[in-house]
Amino acid sequence: MHQFISCLFTLAVKPEEFQEFKALISKIVAATREEPGTLVYEYSVNEDANTVHILERYNADAVVSHVDLTFAPFGERFLQLCQVTGLVVYGTPDAEIRKRLDPFGAVYMTPFDGFSR
Repeated sequence: MHQFISCLFTLAVKPEEFQEFKALISKIVAATREEPGTLVYEYSVNEDANTVHILERYNADAVVSHVDLTFAPFGERFLQLCQVTGLVVYGTPDAEIRKRLDPFGAVYMTPFDGFSR
């Protein structure tokens, strides 16, 4: 298994709910910051505040605990405030990771060349 898993989520957010969404995200980011295996966890928004990307990179052994322990308490409200419209996963996730990402319509991209620093 590849040692890192990266995810790019695309979310649709109603602009009138963006401030509430942003407040929730600050709580999720604070909780995620405590995870030693989370290497990148960044939210970005377009100018119209209706499309958000989440760029995530984990040590492969940290994905399941992020979803099950850190994100789970926020998941219901998160999914009330946005719709996941896309998820691209980079790396070679095992069956347990796929089980958690498949419900979001994950498209898996397997690395075949290149490097990270």
